[in-house]
Amino acid sequence: MYKLVTDAEGAGHGGMDYLEDYSLINALLNGIQPDMDVYDAAVLSAVTELSEKSIASGGWPMQFPDFTRGMWKSRRTLPVMDIK
Repeated sequence: MYKLVTDAEGAGHGGMDYLEDYSLINALLNGIQPDMDVYDAAVLSAVTELSEKSIASGGWPMQFPDFTRGMWKSRRTLPVMDIK
């Protein structure tokens, strides 16, 4: 695991971009579930638009859409700690 950390040094966001890319490629190559799914992507994408709307309305809080229709309440098992 130490090699992975040293490989990530100097990459974007303190190495986190490298680690996220590594994790996705590892999942795809090994046929395992990625750490992120389409719902995670939707949430990450929504933050920008909701922030813009909040700023435009004087800083009012925005209601965050539940893209999972409540599925977020069930804990999912992720292979993030099982990177080979």
